[in-house]
Amino acid sequence: MTDKWDKTFAESQKVDHRKVSFPNRYGITLVGDLYLPKDRGDRKLAAIAVSGPLAR
Repeated sequence: MTDKWDKTFAESQKVDHRKVSFPNRYGITLVGDLYLPKDRGDRKLAAIAVSGPLAR
């Protein structure tokens, strides 16, 4: 994984971005992007998780 901006859209100065990864129940490492508003403070935030199909 790289911290270099690799998206087709412009990087926003209002959003923190980082790469995340975790193993799923099959032992496959899943990788994604986490976006958080810079002004989030300590409040709880809603989340949207998007995934493609897993062909097994």
